[in-house]
Amino acid sequence: MKLIVGLGNPGSQYERTRHNAGFMAIDLFAQKNGAANFRVAHESFMADVLVGTEKLLLLKPQTYMNLSGRAVASAMSFYKLKLHDLLVLVDDVALPAGVIRLRASGSTGGHNGLKDIESALSSFAASEGKSPLDYHRLRIGIDPPGRVLQKSYVLEAFSPEQKPHLDAALKLACGAIALWAAQGIAPAMNKFNPSME
Repeated sequence: MKLIVGLGNPGSQYERTRHNAGFMAIDLFAQKNGAANFRVAHESFMADVLVGTEKLLLLKPQTYMNLSGRAVASAMSFYKLKLHDLLVLVDDVALPAGVIRLRASGSTGGHNGLKDIESALSSFAASEGKSPLDYHRLRIGIDPPGRVLQKSYVLEAFSPEQKPHLDAALKLACGAIALWAAQGIAPAMNKFNPSME
């Protein structure tokens, strides 16, 4: 069993905003894999799908972005999952729209949702003898904000020019999730991370 968490903010006013790219990826993956109905659990909307022989729990925390850790820790504890069973889907202003990047561990990159998850995972990490940064994440590019304040930029809708790039990235994310679930982080990184050349 694995846990895939898409980050975003609840409420219709945030539905198609850049900060909700994680929610959008979860929704598309659920749709592609026949998980039509989300239920309320762990302060989240949650669904489960079977991909091959692996049961995947899909989680969209409803706590607002900056408190996402509470929902993640609740689900991890309830299902007795390890850090390597967790994949977090998150928007990233450092990546161009249309690009995704998987990471096996690493910093929060200043993302408040990831900061809260890192804090919430400290007890899990300690019990495994690991760092709370040692969980997998899939970053979805939303373009740098340019001259717009970042906190305003991420809460705005994708521009018409960004929309086709976002759609392409969400499809890539679905493929990356499936490969991660089946084979692990290294094969998924090898296939889906952009070349650094």
